[in-house]
Amino acid sequence: MKILKVKRETVYEKRYSIKMGELTTKVTYIKKYLFGWPIKTLHKYRETYYGEVKDCSDCSLFI
Repeated sequence: MKILKVKRETVYEKRYSIKMGELTTKVTYIKKYLFGWPIKTLHKYRETYYGEVKDCSDCSLFI
């Protein structure tokens, strides 16, 4: 069993952007795991409808 593991996971989320309004997009999280427990999110990014990859800091979670 590995002690440290880096895992990538993609989920659909509803996000809100000022320019586009509400949008549903695929958000990819890259997390570091220690003995199977997540300890840190290294990076998260989203893919646009046109195939561009953007950082999630320009969109907020729609609640």
